[in-house]
Amino acid sequence: MTIAHVAIFRKSSSAVARALLFALLLGGGGRVLADDSCDACARWNEPVDPFRIFGNTYYVGARGISSILITSPQGHVLIDGGLPESAPLIANNIVALGFALDDVKIILNSHAHFDHAGGIAELARESGAQVMMSPWSANALRHGNGGVADPQYGSLPAYPSFSHVQTVEDGETIKLGELRLTAHFTGGHTPGGTSWTWQSCEDHRCADIVYADSLTAVSAPDFRFTAATRYPQVLKDFERSFRTIAGLDCDILLTPHPDASAFWQRREAQQDSHDPVAFVDTGACETYVEIARKQLQERLNSERAQSAAAAAPAP
Repeated sequence: MTIAHVAIFRKSSSAVARALLFALLLGGGGRVLADDSCDACARWNEPVDPFRIFGNTYYVGARGISSILITSPQGHVLIDGGLPESAPLIANNIVALGFALDDVKIILNSHAHFDHAGGIAELARESGAQVMMSPWSANALRHGNGGVADPQYGSLPAYPSFSHVQTVEDGETIKLGELRLTAHFTGGHTPGGTSWTWQSCEDHRCADIVYADSLTAVSAPDFRFTAATRYPQVLKDFERSFRTIAGLDCDILLTPHPDASAFWQRREAQQDSHDPVAFVDTGACETYVEIARKQLQERLNSERAQSAAAAAPAP
C-alpha cells in the first residue's frame, strides 16, 4: 500500500507529467514503416549510466530502449533485452550497479520485436536465466521474427532466436524469492504484448510499478487496422489493453521506449531533488492510455479517408 507522502507528491506532479506525455506522444501516431532499416538504432542504443528508479528497481537499458532490473537476495529479474547490440551494454550496466550477471534468474519481455527482444538470446546465454514470455512472443523469439499477424511484419529486422522459452499466461504471477511480478496481456502493438506490474519499497515507502507495453498503432505499409485480416482481433486487443492499463494500480509508469512516458524528464527531476518519488505519478497510466486511444483513432480516420478517396469515382 502506497503511503501518504507518495500520494501527496502525485497530486503535485500529475499535471506536469501529463503535459510532458502529451508533448512527447501527440502527433507521433500511426506511422507506416517502409522497410526493415533502423535509422534510430544508434540513437536508441546510446549508453547511459544505470541507476536506481525506486527501491529495488533499476534502469539498466540504453538511452532510447528500456531494460529494467528488479533485484532480490534470491536473484534478479530483467525485463527486456533491447537491440541485439544492446546486450553487452545491459550486462555491463548490471555489473556496474554491483550485481552479478549470473544472479539474473529470469528474463521477461514486453513484446518480441528486435528492439526489445533482440538482446535476450545473448543475455540468457551469458546469465543462464530462464526466459519467460507470452505464448505469441515466445514463438516469435524462437524464430527471431513475429510472423504475419504482427502489424509490422516485413518492416522490421530479424533478431537472434532463442528456443528455451517458458510461456506465461495472462494474470500469472512470476515468483522469485520475495519478488512477485504479474503478467497482463496487452496486445495490439503486437498480438503478444505483455505489461508487467510489481511493487518496490524504499525507506518505508512503497510504489506500485507498471511496465506498460507499447500501445502505438504502427504498421508495415500493407497492414490496415480497419481491415486487419492477418490480425482480425487487433482493435479488440487494443481496447482490452487500454482498459487493462488504465485500471492498474500505477504509482510509477515505465515503458519500453522511455521517451513514451517522459522518463528522462522524471530522471532529471529525481537528480535535481534527490528524491526517488520524482518518478511517481498515479495519473500517468491513464494519460498513457488516453494518448494511445487518440493515436489509434487518428490512424483509423486516416485509413478510412484513404479508402473513401480510393472508392470515389474519377472526376
